[in-house]
Amino acid sequence: MFPDLLTIGTFTIHTYGVCIALGALLGILLISYDAKKQHYDQQQILDLAFYLLIAAIIGSRVFYILLNPHYYWQHPIEIVMIWRGGLVFYGGFLFAFATCFVYLKRRQLPFLKTCDLLAPGLALGEVFGRIGCFFAGCCYGNAAKLPWSVVFNHPHSLAKVGIPLHPTQLYASLKALIVFIILISFRRYKRGDGQIIWLYTLLYAIGRLIIEPFRGDERGLLIFESITLTQAIALLLIPLSLVMVVYLGRRQAAP
Repeated sequence: MFPDLLTIGTFTIHTYGVCIALGALLGILLISYDAKKQHYDQQQILDLAFYLLIAAIIGSRVFYILLNPHYYWQHPIEIVMIWRGGLVFYGGFLFAFATCFVYLKRRQLPFLKTCDLLAPGLALGEVFGRIGCFFAGCCYGNAAKLPWSVVFNHPHSLAKVGIPLHPTQLYASLKALIVFIILISFRRYKRGDGQIIWLYTLLYAIGRLIIEPFRGDERGLLIFESITLTQAIALLLIPLSLVMVVYLGRRQAAP
């Protein structure tokens, strides 16, 4: 839509990067605020948030490249151009999860409780990150003649230009906002550590499963020639996450 926020000579500030930075900042501020209320060492949590951000960017980019190997084999210089879009959430989540596990183990901090602390901040960050996708044109939707369809015309847009498309980026942003509200509201009903992060995983997977059929960008590997890798992961995560939310609540409630 508007991939370039400001251009001065050869220097360009990309809207995608600004939205990612804004989402990260707001997410970290929320995590820091909640950490203080829960009597964590705020500096430790801020350090963790920084490491998770770096790990998430690297992981999500690595997975995107693995799903589009032919393009990046022909355009290797674009591997580092993350400001143009091209991140896979599950890759970022996996790298961030591994980083979180190692950091919390070394700092001797409670793993599930700390993951619950992080979850709402992750959802809030995604709200703005997906808006960045909308401006860049990545993660675009299928062609659609609907009152809310969008047409990308900017020559630098990553979306198909000149045809009405589903605004799947905005669908995802709205989904993240709903998830954020649910997580914040659920905290008062939490009965066991780990329920919030698993609820986040459950809701994210459901949202991706709903939105995925409307995506029009290259989806990479197909399973059985019809199911995208994202859909397959979501189908695995939904029952697992639901079981874990129930199990962790009952385990904590048991005498």
